[in-house]
Amino acid sequence: MKLISWNVNGLRAVVKKDFAETFNQLDADIFSIQETKLQEGQIDLDLPGYHQYFFYAKKKGYSGTAIFTKQKPLNVTQGLGIDEFDDEGRTITLEFPDFYLINSYTPNSQPKLKRVDYRMRYDDTMRAYMLKLSADKPAILCGDLNVAHEEIDLKNPKTNHKNPGFSDQERDKFSELLDSGFIDSFRSLHPDEIKYSWWSYRFNARKNNAGWRIDYFVVSKNGKDLIKNADILNDIYGSDHCPIELDLNIKGE
Repeated sequence: MKLISWNVNGLRAVVKKDFAETFNQLDADIFSIQETKLQEGQIDLDLPGYHQYFFYAKKKGYSGTAIFTKQKPLNVTQGLGIDEFDDEGRTITLEFPDFYLINSYTPNSQPKLKRVDYRMRYDDTMRAYMLKLSADKPAILCGDLNVAHEEIDLKNPKTNHKNPGFSDQERDKFSELLDSGFIDSFRSLHPDEIKYSWWSYRFNARKNNAGWRIDYFVVSKNGKDLIKNADILNDIYGSDHCPIELDLNIKGE
């Protein structure tokens, strides 16, 4: 079973580019996207063979998540049950027979870390949610988690220390998540590989590959045997992020 996650930085914008071609080429069993930046009724996607599930932010043109899946889920849950997060449409969960899939657009801490307290509350809530789900069956978190965990995960760690996405607080929270019983699938399979999933639009960052790895598939340890392969598809354009992939030892339906 192939899972794809992609922060599209505006679904309507990427649809005007090569989204349909990329979507069909990847042929994922489950395709999760973040930062849809739209409201209900603002787009009509023709994705034959896929069930579509959206969670919109109350604020127009902001945040938002969606999942497109060939296999109809057992259950769909929008949000985390807390208004300050759910009003921004940041989380959608699909339950399948063998696992839960949580699609998250984790809050950015903003310049000077002015939103880091909000971000810390989100991380704590998400960790508790994942622990609860994984007590039942494997839980998989995917999405733009807005943190480069280690120095290998960004081009310029020294100059970015204490900046949003590479602050000690955010990195420590990600360590806390992993220590509580979860696996960074890409890093577990590729411990020394340098590959990025996001590049600033400034300073020719993508051309120079001055990027960050901030998009993840995180898998609970009771789902370790499900992990077949993980990759970062950095040859695919259309957004300031590229898609990431997780292949599972489950036959797609």
